[in-house]
Amino acid sequence: MTKARIVRKKPRHRPAARRPRLDWRKKLILGAIGLILGLLGWGEIARLLAPSANTSRQRFDAIIVLGNPADDDGNPTPEQLARVTEAVHEYERGVAPRLILTGGAAHNQFVEAQVMARSAEAEGVPASAIFVEPEARDTIQNACYSARIMKAHGWRSAEVVSRDSHLPRAGIIFDHLPVEWRTHAAPPLEPESAAYRWAAATAEAAKAVRYMVWARWTENCTP
Repeated sequence: MTKARIVRKKPRHRPAARRPRLDWRKKLILGAIGLILGLLGWGEIARLLAPSANTSRQRFDAIIVLGNPADDDGNPTPEQLARVTEAVHEYERGVAPRLILTGGAAHNQFVEAQVMARSAEAEGVPASAIFVEPEARDTIQNACYSARIMKAHGWRSAEVVSRDSHLPRAGIIFDHLPVEWRTHAAPPLEPESAAYRWAAATAEAAKAVRYMVWARWTENCTP
């Protein structure tokens, strides 16, 4: 008897499935997202490395309170009031004998510095110790115009008060001014959610990038 021969078929190799190619629109979108994330990362690193002072002094000629918008009725918001209240506490501790309140009508019709001045007076600071800077529309101008007031009066040092997420960018800006300074954070008057703090930090990172690549030169201000 003859044995039947078993013929084994060689397995066929299926061609590898081709990955769909990204068209130029998708590549552009992905590139833009990568660029934005990279810039935000750079801004956050700059914030982490930002100086918080250029002096070791504990007493200053003035306390500068950086502006924040009032509400649409001209009343101080919790954020604005937190800054003023902490500045008043520092004034009462003897950190400086005067306040410089800086901020114009940048977001509505109410001048931020004037609203803050009313709050400071209501908290017991005499009008003679309050100096209002009513023109600044951003942090660069806050710093520059406050330095002009200091120069006009022969003051050379200041403590800068604002919310904690704002101060790194303020430190980057003040580091280019001929002033001895340190930053001091104003604690919030109301609890803040993690989402709110994350959004504030992200916005500050973006603004730090804008300052470093653009505004530092285009919005240059001489004290």
